[in-house]
Amino acid sequence: MRFIGGLTLFFNTLVFCLVGGIFIAVSTNIIPLAYITDIVNTVYTNTDVRLILGLTGGLLIFISIMVVQITAGILHKEKTIAFENPDGRVTISLTAIEDFIKRSMKQLPEIKESRPSVRAGKKGITIMNRVVLFSDANIPDTTEKIQGIVKTRVQEMLGVEEPVDIQVNVVKIVHKDDKAREFKKPEDKVPPFRGTIEYGNF
Repeated sequence: MRFIGGLTLFFNTLVFCLVGGIFIAVSTNIIPLAYITDIVNTVYTNTDVRLILGLTGGLLIFISIMVVQITAGILHKEKTIAFENPDGRVTISLTAIEDFIKRSMKQLPEIKESRPSVRAGKKGITIMNRVVLFSDANIPDTTEKIQGIVKTRVQEMLGVEEPVDIQVNVVKIVHKDDKAREFKKPEDKVPPFRGTIEYGNF
């Protein structure tokens, strides 16, 4: 991934620098008009030069397409976890694991909100869990519970002993009263009826 990223960065930088340098040279008259005209005439009149330019342009386009496809494939691969079963290959979306962790966190009353982010690499699985805690929670004990539950549940779900790195980031601490205020709805007050009631057949 680093090699592909470095190649893409180098290729884009080279192209943009060349194009930008040509624009600057033309706008500042560093390259004389006669010189540009001679180059264009040479390109159009020399078959070998046109062939070289055509092959170079096609090669650059091919490299660009290949880099985009490889990069897209690697990014797609990194969004899933794959393992082999006796009956075939199985892939699990990282989004599915994040939803599973979010549901598992609901069993802890100290947590108001959980926003997990899962990354898979050669060294194992890294989970960054951003949580909002209630003010009465003991942060060291709660974060240790979070790490233990997430690690156990993920390993049990995947059925493998992959290394799992659990990182907890407490982004906010709120009072429990805030939760009550958020879900409290104003009572609908029915104005008293004023007037006369008429009975009859309509």
